[in-house]
Order: sequence, then C-alpha cells, then structure tokens
Amino acid sequence: MFRWYREINSSERKTFWSCFGGWALDALDVQMFSIAIPALIVAFGLDKAQAGTISSVTLVTSAVGGWIAGTLSDRFGRVRILQITILWFSAFTFLCAFAQTATQLLVLKGLQGLGFGGEWAAGAVLMAEMIRPEHRGKVMGTVQSAWAVGWGVSVLVYTGLFSWLSPDLAWRVMFTVGLLPALFVVYVRRALPEPKLQAAAAKRSGGVAGGLFGIFSPAVLRATLAGSLLGVGAHGGYYALMTWLPTFLKTERKLSVLGTGGYLAVIIVAFWCGCIASAQLLDRIGRRRNIMLFSICCVSTVICYIFLPLTNRQMLVMGFPLGFFAAGIPASMGALFNELYPTGIRGTGVGFCYNFGRIASAAFPWLVGHMSASMSLGRAIGIDAALAYSLVIVAVLMLPETKGKRLDVEVAAPAATGAMP
Repeated sequence: MFRWYREINSSERKTFWSCFGGWALDALDVQMFSIAIPALIVAFGLDKAQAGTISSVTLVTSAVGGWIAGTLSDRFGRVRILQITILWFSAFTFLCAFAQTATQLLVLKGLQGLGFGGEWAAGAVLMAEMIRPEHRGKVMGTVQSAWAVGWGVSVLVYTGLFSWLSPDLAWRVMFTVGLLPALFVVYVRRALPEPKLQAAAAKRSGGVAGGLFGIFSPAVLRATLAGSLLGVGAHGGYYALMTWLPTFLKTERKLSVLGTGGYLAVIIVAFWCGCIASAQLLDRIGRRRNIMLFSICCVSTVICYIFLPLTNRQMLVMGFPLGFFAAGIPASMGALFNELYPTGIRGTGVGFCYNFGRIASAAFPWLVGHMSASMSLGRAIGIDAALAYSLVIVAVLMLPETKGKRLDVEVAAPAATGAMP
C-alpha cells in the first residue's frame, strides 16, 4: 500500500512530511471549534443559528485566504506563503482563547480562517509540483489523511480537558493549544526547497493582479466553474455534517463527553482509512471515477445514518462508513485541481476552486442551525449534507480526466469530455 514511499526521493519525502504535518496541525486548530460548540453556546448565550454563523464566517474568510494565498504563491513562492499561513492561523487560534464576547470570537475566528484557507492552497500546489506524476494521487490523498490525525488529537484534547476542567475553562485551554503549529514553521523553513518549476514560472508572471483573474480565461474557464461547483458540494456536505455532529450526538442522542468522543473516534479512524483508500484508487481508476464513487456512497450513507431509527450501538457501527466515504472526495481534490491548470496560474486556480467551495458552503452550517429551529437537528443535517454531495456528482461530470498529467508542460487545461473515460 505504501510502496510508493520507498520509490520517492529525499526532496519528495521532505515535502510529504512537511505538508502532512501542516495539514494535521491545521485540522487540530479548526476541529477544536466544532467540538467546543456546546460549551461556547453556554458560555456566550448563543443559539444554534448564531453558533453556525461563526462557523460560516470562518469558512468565508478561509475561502478568501485560500484564493489570495494561492495567487501570492504563484508570485512569491509556495514555501514562503506556506510558512506565513501556518503562523497566521496558529496565532489567531491562540487568541480565540481570550475572547470575552461572541463578537470578539467571531472576529478572531474570521481572521483565523484567512490562514487556514491559505495553508491548504500553498501546500497542495507545493506537493503537486514536487511529486512525480505516477505517485501524485497516492501521495496527495495520503496527505489528506493528516486531517484525521489532527482531528483525532483535537478529540483527545477535548475528552481530557472537558473531563478534568469546567466547560468554561476547558474550551479556553483548548484554543491555547492552537499555538503549537507555529513551532512547525521552523522545520518547514529548514527542510523545503522552492519547486524549480514554480520559480521559473514566477519570473514570467504578469503580476499578482494578472494571476488573480487568469483562471477566468477561455482556456480554463470551464475547469474553474466546474471545479468551484465540486468544491461547493464537497465542503458543503462535510461542514454540514461535521460541524454539527458533536452537538447532534450530545443533545439529541444524549451521549456524555466520553461517549461523544468514542463515536467521533470511530468516524475519525474511518476518515483516515477513506483517505488512504481514495489515494490508492486515484492512480488506478482515475480522478473522475474515484470522486463519483465516493459521492454516491456519501449520499447513501448520510441518509441512512441520520434518518434510519438506529440504536446507539448501530450508530457507532454506521459511523465507520460515514467517515470513510466522507474522506474520499477531499482526498481527490488536491491532485485533480492541480492538474487542471498550467504552472503560472496553478496556485490561483487551486486556491480558488477549493476555497470558493468554502464561501458557498458557508451557508450549509448556518442553514443546519436555522432549519433545526423547525425540525430535529439530525434531519436538518441529513437534508443539507445529502444535497451538497449531490452537487459533487453533477460537477465531476463536467470535468476532464487528468490522471498522469505532467505539470512541467505549460499548456492549458484539456477540453472537458461529457462521458466518463
């Protein structure tokens, strides 16, 4: 399964571990908020719609940050922008621990989002340009599994702190842990070279403004529009489900802190397994078939998990396919989006497609909170998540197959085909 690791060279391995570590620490910072929502609702007197608004604002600013960071990485280098974004989201996660009002928390989470979105954009393009084509899908899909690692650590931190401390103090201590990723920048600075491909392209760049809107040129416009729709569906389904799942388990299923952590642990392990499975399939069956397979499975699993009258034990078992299939789509997007664009606008294109999805998907967590006022929280989550994953199915039909594409060829994206290859 991991034979590719023995076949890549030293530079590729350093890039892999740098991006794996950065993404895991990114997940640690971001997932702490979702887990802490019940405590934040009590601490600041929020209703579910207001809590969803904070999550949505973070997604919007992360989308803006991803687009900007992707463009800046085309101009100033992938590694430099990766360092800046890690420092940024670490600092503002830490500052969230000292918020005294809901407004302060909203502002700090919004600023955190700028770095969160930017880190993925810079790191994904860096990896795509450093990893050889025959292993790109496997390596980038495996790096996506780092999200499960960071997510798992956040659950462990949550379980420990909320078991030993009062909820009002525990969530503040959780956010102070968010400063840890800043230390990771020391390794990134020493280990990673700038890709030669990007450095050469930067010298020919027409500037940040030109790159910012170059993804809307006729040669790549269809890829940009379809990629953005894919981002909306993938992020919308994930955030509708995962933002509110801890609250659903605690308030509607009446699980304790340890019980909630146990259910989340099953989903997180499954998420890691799903990323690894998707990584293997990407370089075998192709990007489009892989995304289509996981999208269909996501819709089916979400409907079963939320709407069937399951016992707590059955929900625990169903948590595995829920997490497994939810992982396959994001594990595919890094390779696909990078292969849609030429080098000079690759960071811009990847940052825009991945993070535009966050802007539109920001409506989904808010909508779940709003809909839960007139129906059960579980039903609201299920309707929104199933709708979002259906958009992924539509989007992938509009995109070309890019498996094995070389990124050192300065050509526009291939014309999209209407049928599955």
